[in-house]
Amino acid sequence: MSALAHATPLTDIHADVWHAHALAAPSVQVQATGDAALDAQLPGGGWPVGAMTEVLQPQGVHSEWRLLLPALARCGQGPVVLVGAPQLPFAPALAAEGLQVQRLLWITAQGASKRLWVTEQALRCSEVDAVLVWLTATRGDPVRSDQLRRLQMAAAEHSKLLFVMRADSAQADASPAVLRVKVKVQVPVAPLDAVGKLASQNAGQGDAPLQVHVLKRRGPPQEQPLQLQARSARMRLLLAAQRNTSFEHHALDRTAARAA
Repeated sequence: MSALAHATPLTDIHADVWHAHALAAPSVQVQATGDAALDAQLPGGGWPVGAMTEVLQPQGVHSEWRLLLPALARCGQGPVVLVGAPQLPFAPALAAEGLQVQRLLWITAQGASKRLWVTEQALRCSEVDAVLVWLTATRGDPVRSDQLRRLQMAAAEHSKLLFVMRADSAQADASPAVLRVKVKVQVPVAPLDAVGKLASQNAGQGDAPLQVHVLKRRGPPQEQPLQLQARSARMRLLLAAQRNTSFEHHALDRTAARAA
């Protein structure tokens, strides 16, 4: 009888062999996300260092700072490079969570191809700790899988945190990302006033929890999306003060292009 006819007990499989029913041991260093529930869903317990993480969101919604800020604040002392960020980061809110504004390097680049090139160069800089890039594909300037693969290789070669922000319409596209997450804001239904109109179009948007669904990881499919906590009380006070004293729009300000 063929040896293949005999099933091998899981207990007899070497410890270095990954069991698909469980999260894999990370092949790279990880950076804790700052949320224990999310860490528990990621191989190794955090964002992979030396690999690409893709963050997918609805078009026009930007929740990446709420998701990534704790890890960026603790990933080192070197530059955090922002390529094509849609809004100016709000320094007091970032500093309140431990990310000093002097670490930020904001690079403007138009078009997906230019942003991909700039991102690859930033990953090769030895002083850089993390790179975030916002990609929007157009008919004449698509985001190709081979371009993303170059970023993945550069992140691995130079051991960098790499986060690629894309619209959730890219979910069906093939991606070399080691980790893919889909993020959306759980906005509560706004109350109605006496004449039946919404009391506030923005009611609860900035303080609503985030829903995070892990689409791709080395492990079993995630059964249910996670609900991550809303902003801290200190963050809400800072943003409220900023909105009362300035008309400028910043990332982390819910009034800035629905940024969250």
